[in-house]
Amino acid sequence: MEKAIIAGGCFWCTEAVFRDVVGVSEVESGYIGGTIENPSYKQVCTGGTGHAEGIRVTFDPAVISLAEIYDVFLGTHDPTQLNRQGNDVGTQYRSAIFPLDDAQKTEAEAAIARWNGEHPGQEAVTTIEGTEGGLAATWFPAEDYHQEYWEGEGQRNPYCLAVIPPKLMKLRKSFQDKVKA
Repeated sequence: MEKAIIAGGCFWCTEAVFRDVVGVSEVESGYIGGTIENPSYKQVCTGGTGHAEGIRVTFDPAVISLAEIYDVFLGTHDPTQLNRQGNDVGTQYRSAIFPLDDAQKTEAEAAIARWNGEHPGQEAVTTIEGTEGGLAATWFPAEDYHQEYWEGEGQRNPYCLAVIPPKLMKLRKSFQDKVKA
């Protein structure tokens, strides 16, 4: 099993997409890329900590490659919006990839180049972060109530009901062979 960390807006929404991807065994919501240890949701929501709302995906590379994980990521959110996804605005909602090593960084660069090549005039603003000095950024799991949010509270939350189903439809339409049965 391998892990990848990505941030593409609200982690509830990104988590819901990746729970439906083949080869993915676990998705954890959390915070990454900021300046304080163990931030809370309330702190991150201010935009003042520098953290992004992200997800840590555990996947089987024999079933889905890291390149495919990154392609699904770029294809199911809007990587052209700087520091926002829809109505969620702020650096905590930025589009970013947080490689865990140099090989993941190289794959992230290739994924963004693929996106840009396939979408002329709509270049991704997705950043590649946390690789300064070869060190991965520190991951902080979000509070328990954020985990598996769509499966529980999210299906009663008007925000989630407006945002997540279109992302899931995009996954099913654009990545049919990557959706769990």
